[in-house]
Amino acid sequence: MTRNTIATIDLQAVNWNFARVRQLAPFSAIVCVVKADAYGHGFANVWRALTEADVLAVATTGEAQLCRGLGWRGRLLLLEGPANRAEFEQLLGLDVEMVVHHETQLQMLRQRQHELRRPLWLKIDTGMHRLGFPAADAQEAYKQLSRLQGGSQIILMSHFACADDPDNPMTLRQMQNFDAATLDLPGPASLANSAGILNYPDSRRDFVRPGIMLYGISPCRKKTPDDIGLRPAMSLYCDLIAINQAKAGECVGYGAAYTCPRDMRIGVGAIGYGDGYPRHARNGTPVLLQGKRASLVGRVSMDMITIDLNGHPGAQVGDRLTLWGEGLPIEEVAPWADAIPYQLICGVTARVRYEVN
Repeated sequence: MTRNTIATIDLQAVNWNFARVRQLAPFSAIVCVVKADAYGHGFANVWRALTEADVLAVATTGEAQLCRGLGWRGRLLLLEGPANRAEFEQLLGLDVEMVVHHETQLQMLRQRQHELRRPLWLKIDTGMHRLGFPAADAQEAYKQLSRLQGGSQIILMSHFACADDPDNPMTLRQMQNFDAATLDLPGPASLANSAGILNYPDSRRDFVRPGIMLYGISPCRKKTPDDIGLRPAMSLYCDLIAINQAKAGECVGYGAAYTCPRDMRIGVGAIGYGDGYPRHARNGTPVLLQGKRASLVGRVSMDMITIDLNGHPGAQVGDRLTLWGEGLPIEEVAPWADAIPYQLICGVTARVRYEVN
């Protein structure tokens, strides 16, 4: 029997967030990014809330196989394209659309060009310098793709580096670079990720690619999900499994990393880094107990955390702790572990029981 350590997934929230994307970008097709097991929410659960998506997007061939195996029959995009010939062969069999960002991928396509029927996504590096043909080579790369005999549509795309910060001029430069590189090239375009959708209306082209916002997490600096009309989909809970007394001057946890400043009641929660709770969460990291704030004390261990129960005289073994979720946004928790929300949701492990609402 597993511990009562639970992640609840609210599919109505996912559906709500999808509708919010549709509201913001009513004239764009929506590419829903479900990589990394739907950002840790469980693709097997989440895809049922995204049946109106125009395209689903994944990062690996294995993820593409999972999508098909669980019943997704719509358009499916591999964001990194094939890494090698074996993957390329698999993708043809899975009827997957491919991002093309490198000459080696062009070589694969040329050898099987008569079998290409799905759109090809030409990725252009507009300044992030991760994946994509250099902007100066975009016209030639487009020409190479257009010579293929499969009749595939070409979709032009790029990816933003700093769209989470509306005050950073990088995103506008990237948009300008993209427009200059693709001048007179026919075909639809895709620029906006979640932050782009929210912060840069002009980036909402023919396709938008929401990821983190589908799960109700803000991609924008200084904005909460409430500020932008999103509903968090994941809440993480555990139970108190012990309450102990510690005297002033005594230490709590591994490394004696916390010294009690007074006589204290210390609660022990049944979650740790073995469950995906961040190992580096500092003293003071907030949790919720009975709807009220409490705080972490002592070092996070593999299976347990320790909580200062000051202000919770009625706390009992068996009470539920909220690590993030309703009343405690993950955006608030993550900085206490020098992390970002993406890390926390993607880090929840198989020891945690998922419950779908």
